[in-house]
Amino acid sequence: MTVVENIRRLDSEGVPGREIARRLGVSRDSVTKYAEVTDFSPATPALAARPGSVVLVGLETVVHEWLTADERRPRKQRHTAQRVFDRLVAEHDYAGSYSPVQRLVKQFRAEHRARAEGFLELAWPPGQAQVDFGQGEAIIAGVRMVLHLLVVTFPFSNTRFVQAYRGETAECVCHGLRRIFEHVGFVPRVLVFDNATGVGRRTGQKVIESKLFGAFKAHYRLTARYCNPYSGNEKGNVENAVGFLRRNLMVPEPEVASLTALNEMLLRRCDDLAGRDHWRKGAPIGELFTEDAAAGLELPGIGFDAVRYESRRADKTGKVIIDGTAYLAGPAYHDRHLTVGIRHDKIEILDEHAHPVIVFDRVYGRADETVFVATQLLQAIAVKPGSWTHSPVRDLVDMPVRDWLDQARNSDRARLLTHLDKAAAATSFDTAIRAATRLITHGDDPASDGLGMLARRIHDNTEPVPLAVDLHVYDQFTSRADATPLETETEEAAA
Repeated sequence: MTVVENIRRLDSEGVPGREIARRLGVSRDSVTKYAEVTDFSPATPALAARPGSVVLVGLETVVHEWLTADERRPRKQRHTAQRVFDRLVAEHDYAGSYSPVQRLVKQFRAEHRARAEGFLELAWPPGQAQVDFGQGEAIIAGVRMVLHLLVVTFPFSNTRFVQAYRGETAECVCHGLRRIFEHVGFVPRVLVFDNATGVGRRTGQKVIESKLFGAFKAHYRLTARYCNPYSGNEKGNVENAVGFLRRNLMVPEPEVASLTALNEMLLRRCDDLAGRDHWRKGAPIGELFTEDAAAGLELPGIGFDAVRYESRRADKTGKVIIDGTAYLAGPAYHDRHLTVGIRHDKIEILDEHAHPVIVFDRVYGRADETVFVATQLLQAIAVKPGSWTHSPVRDLVDMPVRDWLDQARNSDRARLLTHLDKAAAATSFDTAIRAATRLITHGDDPASDGLGMLARRIHDNTEPVPLAVDLHVYDQFTSRADATPLETETEEAAA
């Protein structure tokens, strides 16, 4: 602009064009051009469109018809630019490249975009929360596991919390929400879910909540709302938080002794994030979160017990099927109607009178083998000792006890299994096997009453400590006090 300004300045002073060109070293045409401009106001920038391919001439109408018809089709069954290109090649002998087709499709969609398309920036008042699941890996007791991360965010303050579970069931959601509510000290008035994640199922536009989550809502007096299908932007705060928490709290993979320890660590680290400033409001997240707490509901005096009870009939072997996995109640419960308590981490089996029978760790996914405890079968095998060879308990028994049972007669096998059953009931299965192993190693009969006593001593850690006894003190009683030195030497040489 400096040359242009000088041209116009000299022209305004009445300097001839030839002289202006000579002084500034420009052509006379340039002088004439810029001296005659009447408006130097900035012009609206316009993107120059690339010219279309010559081979597309005459096919634009066909492409427009296809794309117009897409408006009546499901969103996931509409033409992509690649599909348009493939149809042009197959149906109209198109010989051009892909790029002109892509530009044509892009231009059509830009020109026919509805005014209501796009995302809206939503305002979230204090006291409301968003809920979603993500996935992450952690090392639990030395085992690498893929965990489901229940993420709860408060969009007003951008406060985020996460808890890890083995699945995405209603029991996991309710248990995780209770832990977070009790951690923060209040209950949000509204929970926003994505497509009824873990708490129900969607049928068309209708969401059918699980009975457990319905009871959870009534317990805490809160309201649940669900996003429209394919509209994750309606809860964008928690969508972003899933990735943020996974990158910041689980990289590298946490190594902990248990899932409970992992969840306690995650809550502590989420609290540390509250010291940061809000990305837009500039205030610390922790200060803004006090407004969320003030707008929330008070916690009830009793925490919600996230358990789902169902009725099951055991088969002839005493098994019940829960979510595709067989759990053994025991042979004594065959063909009986039992009650099953399903928690996020445990399976509780109760009899007809709601008396506890046994508790298992919950298995997620379909297990190929029956879940059982060895002590459930010891007495049954003792009654039928011939079944020992093919019983599932055999693989749980360490050698040499397994070898002893394999080689024993049925009567001896029944005796040992009976004593193992009694010792395991008084202590534990592993302790009973340790006691039997020690007896066999020392050459004693393991199928005796001594098994139970030894197992209790091992369990109570009251086994006598073997001491090194000095027997030389008894030498004085084996030698004669009145013997002569020669007699003593003779006796020692004979000894």
